[in-house]
Amino acid sequence: MPNDAALFLGQFLRAPATVGAFAPSSRRLAASVCTPLPERGEPTVVELGPGTGPFTEEIQRRLAGRGHHLAVELNGPMAALLARRFPGVDVVHGDAADLTALLTERGLGRADVVVSGLPWAAFPADAQRHLLGAVCTAMSPAGAFTTFSYVHAIPLGSARRFRALLGERFEEVVPSRTVWRNAPPAFVFHARRPRPDGSAQR
Repeated sequence: MPNDAALFLGQFLRAPATVGAFAPSSRRLAASVCTPLPERGEPTVVELGPGTGPFTEEIQRRLAGRGHHLAVELNGPMAALLARRFPGVDVVHGDAADLTALLTERGLGRADVVVSGLPWAAFPADAQRHLLGAVCTAMSPAGAFTTFSYVHAIPLGSARRFRALLGERFEEVVPSRTVWRNAPPAFVFHARRPRPDGSAQR
């Protein structure tokens, strides 16, 4: 997909706070992020911020026609590209904050797995809390949430704040090993069992 890098870079330069990266994620990172997808059944899988589709492709490969794959992309050009590239995916040009309404409109109930490509470290505190709250509310009690962070972002206050927020909102949060074959290198947070109101003690 030779034009993906150019599209990604162009959209990053136009809106770095919402795109969050200058290049698509690697296959290695996609494989790590998509680990929680179940091998059987008809799961509802939500993908947030799919961009040009590296995680989308891996999700589709693992689902192999099962379940429902809802991809929510705020960037218009990327959403249009994704819809053309993956006709079997339910692509929505919309906001992750509206996830519960999007699921309800489709009669899907709650999500079993949420895979996020959103640039959490680029969001202010209120946006982080609001978006993650929307995700937790939309998930099943035994649901799994995965997202990633770039290694170079670890020292940032916004990245540390998001890591603490994950601990507030999920009963279990496990970071992966560093995925060096990604530009830039990254690691994955695997979170399970959301706390819908965030009031429980860690």
